[in-house]
Amino acid sequence: MSDPVVSIVLPVYRQAEFIGRTVQGYQDALTRLPQSYEMILVVNGNGDNSLDVCQALATRSANVRAVHAAEAGWGRAVKHGLEQARGAVLCYTNAARTNPGDLLLMLLYAVAHPAVVIKANRRIRDSAKRRIGSVLFNLECRALFDLATWDINGTPKVFPRTFDKLLRLSRNDDMIDAEFVATCRRAQYPMLEVPILFSQRHGGASTTTIRSAFRMYWRAFGLWQSMKAPSQ
Repeated sequence: MSDPVVSIVLPVYRQAEFIGRTVQGYQDALTRLPQSYEMILVVNGNGDNSLDVCQALATRSANVRAVHAAEAGWGRAVKHGLEQARGAVLCYTNAARTNPGDLLLMLLYAVAHPAVVIKANRRIRDSAKRRIGSVLFNLECRALFDLATWDINGTPKVFPRTFDKLLRLSRNDDMIDAEFVATCRRAQYPMLEVPILFSQRHGGASTTTIRSAFRMYWRAFGLWQSMKAPSQ
């Protein structure tokens, strides 16, 4: 089989109960994508039978692959999936928050704008607490990295393989999204933010707490320190 045009990386962490429905929904929507694609399910960490479920999905669908990253971590799963990807157009997204129609829309934008980073800008959050926490985090990142971007963590994120600096991200944790956007700014990769008007979680449980939010604020400062040196 020839390499697909589009590779979609889906980190999977304790999502055995709903990942099958999610993948099926994406497959149904992506019948309208004119390009060939693959979905790479990156099971990171352990805790349930997500790996077994994903491997079963891969045996039933030629365009689904299941890989395993033994250690948990959003960034680690994203990087592992991108390393496995074969497409010329690369995408990663949060399967628990990305609706099939939104994924299709973002990929169509990427196909129409092949030399641009496409990133979701989610406009509705689950709760006032999440909205306030998100605004504070985004204000911090905008100030630290001189960004015009809102919703740093918004996914899907789609980019051409030729933007190779995005294939050399270092973070294994949730700071990979801030590193992604800051790298685009430093490398002068053009970015188009697409408003996504609904982002209610449709599976799994959020791991965001007040403690984890403060960790993100501190990690953003640490990322800024590590990226202060001029790029080589």
